[in-house]
Amino acid sequence: MANLALVYGMRLLPAEDLQQVGDADVKLKNGNTAHVTMHVLEGSKEEIEKQLRNSLEAFFEFYPDL
Repeated sequence: MANLALVYGMRLLPAEDLQQVGDADVKLKNGNTAHVTMHVLEGSKEEIEKQLRNSLEAFFEFYPDL
């Protein structure tokens, strides 16, 4: 199995301050660019933590061979 890198970012902001969230660009050594889809989770601390755990579990379901 290849050595993998999970790319992610987090920032906690007041939900009412958000206007738009876009993709993040990742530059690869081969000169290509990949895109990372950004996700927004809203709610209380506990709700956000639960949503984040569920999202992480669902993400790895896309890669059953890992």
